[in-house]
Amino acid sequence: MYCQIEDTDNLPVKSSLDDLGIFGGVPLFPERLHVGRPNVCNQSELLAGIRDVLESRWLTNNGPQVQEFERRIAGISGVRHCVAMCNATTALQIAIRAANLTGEVIVPSFTFVASAHALQWQGIRPVFCDIDNNFCLDPERVEELITPRTTGIIGVHLWGQTCNVEALTAICRRHHLTLLFDAAHAFGCSRDGVMVGGFGRAEVFSFHATKFVSTFEGGAVVTDDGEFADSCRAIRNFGFSGEDEVSGLGINGKMNEIEAVMGLVSLDHMDEIITTNRNNYLEYRKGLDGIPGVTLIKYEENNRNNYQYIVIEIEEDARIGRDMLHTLLQTEGILARRYFYPGCHRMEPYRSLYPGAEQHLPRTERACAQMLCLPTGMAIGREQIRAICALLRFVVENGTEIQARSKRSLSTVAASGSL
Repeated sequence: MYCQIEDTDNLPVKSSLDDLGIFGGVPLFPERLHVGRPNVCNQSELLAGIRDVLESRWLTNNGPQVQEFERRIAGISGVRHCVAMCNATTALQIAIRAANLTGEVIVPSFTFVASAHALQWQGIRPVFCDIDNNFCLDPERVEELITPRTTGIIGVHLWGQTCNVEALTAICRRHHLTLLFDAAHAFGCSRDGVMVGGFGRAEVFSFHATKFVSTFEGGAVVTDDGEFADSCRAIRNFGFSGEDEVSGLGINGKMNEIEAVMGLVSLDHMDEIITTNRNNYLEYRKGLDGIPGVTLIKYEENNRNNYQYIVIEIEEDARIGRDMLHTLLQTEGILARRYFYPGCHRMEPYRSLYPGAEQHLPRTERACAQMLCLPTGMAIGREQIRAICALLRFVVENGTEIQARSKRSLSTVAASGSL
Protein backbone atom coordinates (compact mmCIF):
# COMPACT_ATOMS: atom_id res chain seq x y z
CA MET A 1 0.00 0.00 0.00
CA TYR A 2 2.77 2.41 0.91
CA CYS A 3 5.96 3.19 -0.91
CA GLN A 4 8.55 2.51 1.79
CA ILE A 5 11.32 0.39 0.37
CA GLU A 6 11.74 -3.17 1.62
CA ASP A 7 14.82 -3.80 3.76
CA THR A 8 17.68 -5.23 1.73
CA ASP A 9 19.76 -7.96 3.30
CA ASN A 10 23.43 -8.58 2.66
CA LEU A 11 24.42 -5.03 1.77
CA PRO A 12 28.20 -4.97 1.25
CA VAL A 13 30.30 -3.96 4.23
CA LYS A 14 33.21 -1.62 3.73
CA SER A 15 36.18 -3.11 5.57
CA SER A 16 39.16 -1.57 3.78
CA LEU A 17 39.93 1.72 2.08
CA ASP A 18 40.05 -0.05 -1.29
CA ASP A 19 36.36 -0.90 -0.82
CA LEU A 20 35.40 2.77 -0.84
CA GLY A 21 33.87 4.19 -4.00
CA ILE A 22 36.16 7.23 -3.87
CA PHE A 23 39.12 4.85 -4.34
CA GLY A 24 37.49 2.74 -7.06
CA GLY A 25 35.38 0.37 -4.98
CA VAL A 26 31.83 -0.68 -5.83
CA PRO A 27 29.29 1.91 -4.57
CA LEU A 28 27.31 0.82 -1.54
CA PHE A 29 24.06 1.88 -3.23
CA PRO A 30 24.07 1.55 -7.05
CA GLU A 31 20.50 2.90 -6.96
CA ARG A 32 21.20 6.21 -5.33
CA LEU A 33 19.51 7.32 -2.12
CA HIS A 34 18.12 10.85 -2.02
CA VAL A 35 17.61 13.17 0.93
CA GLY A 36 14.07 13.98 -0.15
CA ARG A 37 12.79 11.35 -2.57
CA PRO A 38 9.06 12.06 -3.10
CA ASN A 39 6.48 10.09 -1.15
CA VAL A 40 3.74 8.67 -3.39
CA CYS A 41 1.87 6.60 -0.87
CA ASN A 42 -1.22 5.31 -2.66
CA GLN A 43 -1.27 5.56 -6.41
CA SER A 44 -4.79 4.14 -6.77
CA GLU A 45 -6.22 6.88 -4.53
CA LEU A 46 -4.24 9.53 -6.38
CA LEU A 47 -5.31 8.33 -9.83
CA ALA A 48 -8.95 8.08 -8.74
CA GLY A 49 -8.84 11.67 -7.53
CA ILE A 50 -7.22 12.85 -10.76
CA ARG A 51 -9.94 11.09 -12.78
CA ASP A 52 -12.60 12.88 -10.73
CA VAL A 53 -10.97 16.23 -11.48
CA LEU A 54 -10.74 15.50 -15.21
CA GLU A 55 -14.37 14.42 -15.33
CA SER A 56 -15.47 17.55 -13.47
CA ARG A 57 -13.69 19.80 -16.02
CA TRP A 58 -12.78 22.12 -13.09
CA LEU A 59 -9.01 22.08 -13.30
CA THR A 60 -8.02 25.31 -11.57
CA ASN A 61 -9.38 28.67 -10.29
CA ASN A 62 -10.13 27.79 -6.66
CA GLY A 63 -11.96 24.53 -7.29
CA PRO A 64 -13.40 22.17 -4.66
CA GLN A 65 -10.19 20.15 -4.24
CA VAL A 66 -8.15 23.28 -3.48
CA GLN A 67 -10.81 24.50 -1.08
CA GLU A 68 -10.82 21.15 0.74
CA PHE A 69 -7.03 21.12 0.87
CA GLU A 70 -7.04 24.62 2.38
CA ARG A 71 -9.64 23.61 4.95
CA ARG A 72 -7.61 20.61 6.08
CA ILE A 73 -4.30 22.50 6.23
CA ALA A 74 -5.92 25.23 8.32
CA GLY A 75 -7.44 22.63 10.64
CA ILE A 76 -4.16 20.80 11.22
CA SER A 77 -2.36 24.09 11.81
CA GLY A 78 -4.99 25.49 14.15
CA VAL A 79 -5.61 28.66 12.13
CA ARG A 80 -8.67 30.18 10.50
CA HIS A 81 -7.26 30.75 7.03
CA CYS A 82 -5.13 28.90 4.51
CA VAL A 83 -4.40 30.29 1.04
CA ALA A 84 -2.96 27.57 -1.21
CA MET A 85 -0.37 28.58 -3.79
CA CYS A 86 1.44 27.13 -6.79
CA ASN A 87 4.69 26.96 -4.78
CA ALA A 88 6.15 28.18 -1.49
CA THR A 89 8.40 30.84 -3.03
CA THR A 90 5.40 32.51 -4.64
CA ALA A 91 3.52 32.13 -1.36
CA LEU A 92 6.33 33.89 0.51
CA GLN A 93 6.49 36.66 -2.10
CA ILE A 94 2.74 37.18 -1.84
CA ALA A 95 2.83 37.20 1.97
CA ILE A 96 5.61 39.82 1.85
CA ARG A 97 3.56 41.99 -0.52
CA ALA A 98 0.35 41.53 1.48
CA ALA A 99 2.27 42.65 4.59
CA ASN A 100 3.40 45.82 2.74
CA LEU A 101 7.04 45.16 3.57
CA THR A 102 9.55 47.59 2.07
CA GLY A 103 13.08 48.83 2.70
CA GLU A 104 14.93 46.23 4.77
CA VAL A 105 13.79 42.93 6.25
CA ILE A 106 15.90 40.86 8.64
CA VAL A 107 16.27 37.22 7.64
CA PRO A 108 18.77 34.41 8.32
CA SER A 109 21.41 33.57 5.76
CA PHE A 110 21.36 29.96 6.96
CA THR A 111 18.30 29.01 4.91
CA PHE A 112 17.30 27.99 1.41
CA VAL A 113 18.04 30.85 -0.95
CA ALA A 114 14.34 31.35 -1.76
CA SER A 115 13.91 33.02 1.64
CA ALA A 116 16.19 35.83 0.47
CA HIS A 117 15.08 35.80 -3.18
CA ALA A 118 11.46 36.43 -2.18
CA LEU A 119 12.61 39.77 -0.75
CA GLN A 120 15.25 40.83 -3.26
CA TRP A 121 12.92 40.02 -6.17
CA GLN A 122 10.60 42.76 -4.86
CA GLY A 123 13.30 45.35 -4.29
CA ILE A 124 13.54 44.72 -0.55
CA ARG A 125 16.98 44.34 0.98
CA PRO A 126 17.46 41.10 2.95
CA VAL A 127 19.56 41.95 6.00
CA PHE A 128 21.31 38.73 6.96
CA CYS A 129 21.31 37.90 10.65
CA ASP A 130 23.27 35.24 12.52
CA ILE A 131 21.70 32.16 14.08
CA ASP A 132 21.39 30.81 17.62
CA ASN A 133 22.26 27.36 18.96
CA ASN A 134 19.02 26.05 17.43
CA PHE A 135 20.17 27.18 13.96
CA CYS A 136 17.35 29.76 13.77
CA LEU A 137 17.44 33.57 13.99
CA ASP A 138 19.28 34.81 17.07
CA PRO A 139 16.96 37.41 18.67
CA GLU A 140 19.88 39.29 20.26
CA ARG A 141 21.54 39.75 16.89
CA VAL A 142 18.20 40.67 15.30
CA GLU A 143 17.70 43.67 17.56
CA GLU A 144 21.18 44.96 16.74
CA LEU A 145 20.32 45.07 13.02
CA ILE A 146 17.13 47.15 13.21
CA THR A 147 17.37 50.53 11.46
CA PRO A 148 14.82 53.18 10.45
CA ARG A 149 14.50 51.30 7.12
CA THR A 150 13.55 47.99 8.76
CA THR A 151 9.91 47.01 8.19
CA GLY A 152 9.87 43.36 9.14
CA ILE A 153 11.50 40.14 10.27
CA ILE A 154 11.21 36.76 8.58
CA GLY A 155 12.13 33.87 10.85
CA VAL A 156 12.81 30.43 9.37
CA HIS A 157 11.82 27.32 11.30
CA LEU A 158 14.60 24.91 10.42
CA TRP A 159 14.33 21.11 10.16
CA GLY A 160 11.03 21.27 12.07
CA GLN A 161 12.66 23.11 14.97
CA THR A 162 10.97 26.43 15.67
CA CYS A 163 12.44 29.90 16.05
CA ASN A 164 12.38 31.68 19.38
CA VAL A 165 8.89 32.92 18.54
CA GLU A 166 8.33 34.71 21.84
CA ALA A 167 11.50 36.79 21.65
CA LEU A 168 10.96 37.71 17.99
CA THR A 169 7.34 38.66 18.71
CA ALA A 170 8.43 40.92 21.55
CA ILE A 171 11.04 42.61 19.34
CA CYS A 172 8.47 43.27 16.62
CA ARG A 173 6.05 44.76 19.12
CA ARG A 174 8.70 47.06 20.55
CA HIS A 175 9.78 48.30 17.15
CA HIS A 176 6.40 48.14 15.36
CA LEU A 177 7.62 45.60 12.80
CA THR A 178 5.79 42.85 10.91
CA LEU A 179 6.75 39.28 11.78
CA LEU A 180 6.43 36.50 9.19
CA PHE A 181 7.73 32.94 9.30
CA ASP A 182 9.09 30.75 6.54
CA ALA A 183 7.76 27.42 7.79
CA ALA A 184 8.72 25.36 4.74
CA HIS A 185 10.25 22.69 7.02
CA ALA A 186 7.68 22.83 9.80
CA PHE A 187 4.24 21.72 8.65
CA GLY A 188 2.80 19.39 11.28
CA CYS A 189 5.21 20.65 13.96
CA SER A 190 4.49 22.42 17.23
CA ARG A 191 6.07 24.73 19.79
CA ASP A 192 5.07 24.29 23.44
CA GLY A 193 1.79 22.67 22.42
CA VAL A 194 0.90 25.25 19.74
CA MET A 195 0.97 24.12 16.13
CA VAL A 196 3.15 25.97 13.67
CA GLY A 197 0.93 28.12 11.48
CA GLY A 198 -0.42 30.74 13.86
CA PHE A 199 2.81 32.50 14.79
CA GLY A 200 3.52 36.02 13.57
CA ARG A 201 1.15 37.70 11.17
CA ALA A 202 1.41 34.73 8.81
CA GLU A 203 3.47 31.64 8.10
CA VAL A 204 4.35 29.97 4.81
CA PHE A 205 4.37 26.22 4.18
CA SER A 206 6.00 24.30 1.35
CA PHE A 207 4.39 21.27 -0.30
CA HIS A 208 7.14 20.72 -2.85
CA ALA A 209 7.68 17.18 -4.14
CA THR A 210 10.53 16.67 -1.66
CA LYS A 211 8.40 17.58 1.38
CA PHE A 212 6.75 14.83 3.42
CA VAL A 213 3.30 16.18 2.46
CA SER A 214 3.43 17.06 -1.20
CA THR A 215 1.28 18.62 -3.90
CA PHE A 216 3.96 17.98 -6.56
CA GLU A 217 4.74 21.71 -6.44
CA GLY A 218 2.90 23.86 -3.96
CA GLY A 219 2.83 26.09 -0.93
CA ALA A 220 0.42 28.00 1.29
CA VAL A 221 0.07 31.08 3.44
CA VAL A 222 -1.64 30.39 6.77
CA THR A 223 -2.88 33.05 9.15
CA ASP A 224 -5.54 34.01 11.68
CA ASP A 225 -5.84 37.44 10.08
CA GLY A 226 -8.86 37.46 7.76
CA GLU A 227 -7.95 40.74 6.09
CA PHE A 228 -4.44 39.48 5.41
CA ALA A 229 -5.82 36.23 3.93
CA ASP A 230 -8.18 38.17 1.66
CA SER A 231 -5.27 40.26 0.43
CA CYS A 232 -3.24 37.11 -0.32
CA ARG A 233 -6.17 35.59 -2.21
CA ALA A 234 -6.50 38.71 -4.36
CA ILE A 235 -2.76 38.92 -5.09
CA ARG A 236 -2.53 35.24 -6.09
CA ASN A 237 -5.36 35.82 -8.62
CA PHE A 238 -3.95 38.79 -10.58
CA GLY A 239 -5.30 41.26 -8.03
CA PHE A 240 -8.97 40.47 -8.69
CA SER A 241 -11.30 41.36 -5.82
CA GLY A 242 -14.49 40.66 -7.79
CA GLU A 243 -15.56 39.22 -11.11
CA ASP A 244 -14.43 42.23 -13.11
CA GLU A 245 -12.59 44.37 -10.59
CA VAL A 246 -8.84 44.42 -10.04
CA SER A 247 -8.06 46.19 -6.78
CA GLY A 248 -4.28 46.07 -6.95
CA LEU A 249 -1.16 44.48 -8.37
CA GLY A 250 -1.31 40.70 -8.50
CA ILE A 251 0.16 37.60 -10.06
CA ASN A 252 -0.96 34.09 -10.96
CA GLY A 253 -0.06 32.12 -7.86
CA LYS A 254 -2.94 29.64 -7.81
CA MET A 255 -2.68 25.95 -6.94
CA ASN A 256 -4.50 23.73 -9.44
CA GLU A 257 -6.94 20.92 -8.69
CA ILE A 258 -4.64 17.99 -9.51
CA GLU A 259 -1.97 19.38 -7.20
CA ALA A 260 -4.60 19.63 -4.47
CA VAL A 261 -5.61 16.00 -5.01
CA MET A 262 -1.99 14.95 -4.49
CA GLY A 263 -1.97 17.02 -1.30
CA LEU A 264 -5.18 15.47 -0.01
CA VAL A 265 -3.85 11.94 -0.59
CA SER A 266 -0.65 12.92 1.24
CA LEU A 267 -2.71 14.25 4.14
CA ASP A 268 -4.69 11.00 4.28
CA HIS A 269 -1.40 9.18 4.95
CA MET A 270 0.36 11.90 6.90
CA ASP A 271 0.45 9.92 10.16
CA GLU A 272 2.02 6.91 8.45
CA ILE A 273 4.65 9.07 6.80
CA ILE A 274 5.55 10.77 10.08
CA THR A 275 5.73 7.40 11.83
CA THR A 276 8.14 6.15 9.16
CA ASN A 277 10.22 9.33 9.43
CA ARG A 278 10.35 9.01 13.20
CA ASN A 279 11.37 5.34 13.02
CA ASN A 280 14.12 6.30 10.57
CA TYR A 281 15.28 9.04 12.93
CA LEU A 282 15.43 6.61 15.85
CA GLU A 283 17.37 4.10 13.73
CA TYR A 284 19.86 6.81 12.77
CA ARG A 285 20.12 7.95 16.38
CA LYS A 286 21.05 4.43 17.44
CA GLY A 287 23.42 3.81 14.53
CA LEU A 288 25.28 7.11 14.80
CA ASP A 289 25.71 7.01 18.55
CA GLY A 290 29.32 7.22 19.62
CA ILE A 291 30.85 8.08 16.23
CA PRO A 292 33.58 10.58 17.13
CA GLY A 293 33.07 14.06 15.75
CA VAL A 294 29.54 13.33 14.44
CA THR A 295 26.51 14.78 16.21
CA LEU A 296 22.93 14.05 15.18
CA ILE A 297 20.59 17.02 15.52
CA LYS A 298 17.99 15.68 17.94
CA TYR A 299 14.32 16.57 18.10
CA GLU A 300 12.53 17.59 21.28
CA GLU A 301 10.15 14.78 22.14
CA ASN A 302 7.78 17.14 23.99
CA ASN A 303 6.91 18.85 20.68
CA ARG A 304 5.29 17.42 17.58
CA ASN A 305 7.64 17.06 14.63
CA ASN A 306 7.48 15.69 11.10
CA TYR A 307 10.98 14.14 11.49
CA GLN A 308 11.54 14.95 7.83
CA TYR A 309 15.22 15.78 8.09
CA ILE A 310 18.14 13.73 9.36
CA VAL A 311 20.85 16.29 10.04
CA ILE A 312 24.34 15.62 11.32
CA GLU A 313 27.02 18.07 12.39
CA ILE A 314 30.62 17.21 11.58
CA GLU A 315 32.68 18.87 14.27
CA GLU A 316 35.76 20.92 13.44
CA ASP A 317 38.09 18.45 15.17
CA ALA A 318 36.59 15.36 13.46
CA ARG A 319 39.00 12.98 11.78
CA ILE A 320 37.46 13.72 8.40
CA GLY A 321 36.19 17.03 7.07
CA ARG A 322 32.57 17.63 6.17
CA ASP A 323 33.29 18.30 2.50
CA MET A 324 35.43 15.18 2.14
CA LEU A 325 32.70 13.16 3.84
CA HIS A 326 30.12 14.67 1.50
CA THR A 327 32.17 13.67 -1.55
CA LEU A 328 32.76 10.19 -0.18
CA LEU A 329 29.06 9.60 0.50
CA GLN A 330 28.19 10.78 -3.02
CA THR A 331 30.55 8.17 -4.50
CA GLU A 332 28.73 5.51 -2.46
CA GLY A 333 25.35 6.49 -3.92
CA ILE A 334 24.29 8.38 -0.79
CA LEU A 335 23.28 11.82 -2.04
CA ALA A 336 23.76 13.70 1.22
CA ARG A 337 23.17 17.45 1.05
CA ARG A 338 25.17 20.29 2.59
CA TYR A 339 22.23 22.28 3.93
CA PHE A 340 22.63 25.26 3.58
CA TYR A 341 26.08 25.59 2.05
CA PRO A 342 27.58 28.13 1.43
CA GLY A 343 24.91 30.39 2.96
CA CYS A 344 22.77 32.94 1.14
CA HIS A 345 25.32 35.68 1.83
CA ARG A 346 27.88 33.81 -0.28
CA MET A 347 25.51 33.32 -3.22
CA GLU A 348 24.69 35.75 -5.98
CA PRO A 349 23.42 38.39 -6.12
CA TYR A 350 24.03 38.83 -2.38
CA ARG A 351 27.76 38.16 -2.47
CA SER A 352 28.18 41.15 -4.79
CA LEU A 353 25.46 43.36 -3.35
CA TYR A 354 26.42 42.98 0.31
CA PRO A 355 30.15 42.15 0.47
CA GLY A 356 31.67 41.36 3.83
CA ALA A 357 28.45 40.01 5.34
CA GLU A 358 30.30 36.93 6.57
CA GLN A 359 32.14 39.04 9.14
CA HIS A 360 28.92 39.36 11.12
CA LEU A 361 27.78 35.74 10.70
CA PRO A 362 30.22 33.52 12.63
CA ARG A 363 27.68 30.89 13.67
CA THR A 364 26.22 30.81 10.17
CA GLU A 365 29.68 30.33 8.69
CA ARG A 366 30.40 27.48 11.07
CA ALA A 367 27.06 25.76 10.40
CA CYS A 368 27.52 26.07 6.63
CA ALA A 369 30.87 24.29 6.99
CA GLN A 370 29.68 21.48 9.26
CA MET A 371 26.13 20.30 8.44
CA LEU A 372 25.00 17.34 6.33
CA CYS A 373 21.49 16.02 5.64
CA LEU A 374 21.14 12.24 5.15
CA PRO A 375 18.52 10.25 3.21
CA THR A 376 15.21 9.41 4.89
CA GLY A 377 11.52 9.12 4.04
CA MET A 378 9.35 6.32 2.70
CA ALA A 379 11.94 5.34 0.07
CA ILE A 380 14.50 4.08 2.57
CA GLY A 381 14.41 1.13 4.96
CA ARG A 382 16.04 0.04 8.20
CA GLU A 383 18.84 -1.96 6.56
CA GLN A 384 19.79 0.95 4.33
CA ILE A 385 20.05 3.20 7.39
CA ARG A 386 22.16 0.65 9.23
CA ALA A 387 24.48 0.39 6.23
CA ILE A 388 24.82 4.19 6.03
CA CYS A 389 25.64 4.39 9.72
CA ALA A 390 28.16 1.54 9.46
CA LEU A 391 29.80 3.29 6.52
CA LEU A 392 29.96 6.58 8.42
CA ARG A 393 31.53 4.87 11.42
CA PHE A 394 34.15 3.17 9.23
CA VAL A 395 34.94 6.37 7.34
CA VAL A 396 35.24 8.55 10.43
CA GLU A 397 37.40 6.03 12.27
CA ASN A 398 39.72 5.94 9.25
CA GLY A 399 39.29 9.60 8.37
CA THR A 400 42.90 10.66 8.80
CA GLU A 401 44.18 7.96 6.46
CA ILE A 402 41.37 8.58 3.94
CA GLN A 403 42.20 12.27 3.69
CA ALA A 404 45.90 11.59 3.37
CA ARG A 405 45.32 9.00 0.63
CA SER A 406 42.98 11.34 -1.22
CA LYS A 407 45.60 14.10 -1.20
CA ARG A 408 48.23 11.67 -2.50
CA SER A 409 45.87 10.62 -5.31
CA LEU A 410 45.26 14.23 -6.32
CA SER A 411 48.99 14.96 -6.24
CA THR A 412 49.68 11.95 -8.47
CA VAL A 413 47.02 13.02 -10.98
CA ALA A 414 48.36 16.58 -11.00
CA ALA A 415 51.93 15.40 -11.50
CA SER A 416 50.87 13.26 -14.44
CA GLY A 417 49.35 16.29 -16.16
CA SER A 418 45.83 14.87 -16.13
CA LEU A 419 44.48 17.60 -13.88
